Amino acid sequence: MLMKRKSEQAQVKGNLSTLMRQVLFELGEDVQRQGLQHTPQRVAASLQFLTKGYQLDLEKVINGALFEVEYDEMVIVKDIEIYSLCEHHLLPFYGKCHLAYLPDRKIIGLSKMPRIVDVFSRRLQVQERLTTEIAGAIKKYLEPKGVGVVIEAYHLCMMMRGVQKQNSRTVTSCMLGRFKSDSKTRSEFLEFLK
Repeated sequence: MLMKRKSEQAQVKGNLSTLMRQVLFELGEDVQRQGLQHTPQRVAASLQFLTKGYQLDLEKVINGALFEVEYDEMVIVKDIEIYSLCEHHLLPFYGKCHLAYLPDRKIIGLSKMPRIVDVFSRRLQVQERLTTEIAGAIKKYLEPKGVGVVIEAYHLCMMMRGVQKQNSRTVTSCMLGRFKSDSKTRSEFLEFLK
């Protein structure tokens, strides 16, 4: 199974390399010049890494790191770095993800939270969907009383092209359960983010 997967990955990388060579040619570049000779392969490897979230299985990422604990206060993990690619222009967006949940007899190993973020951010994305996918995964696996996710990100598609606004930051949120229904819980979470 592992050999088959590696063979498939090599085939994809080969196809991406060929396509990238064609893209460079269409841009008017000399694909034989020294600086570009290995660029198609490097770009193919880079794209596979930047979109590895498609290959990750959430069950395997969590790997049973769910624990029964009598704890009913808010758990917050702040400043999780995110790097993703905008699905509209294939340009990066990057920033921070903050997440919180109110346990209902179940907690998760803290290192799993950033890993869950990576599963969804390492794909072609829009920030709005990324935010809801992370919240949905936490809700599904932990069955908490509530989940809150806030993402703050800078989008190179806005900074390098289009409106060219280098200092604009996009903030999205998804509040589920008590974070949505109880303004005090929501406010407490948002206060911790200041």
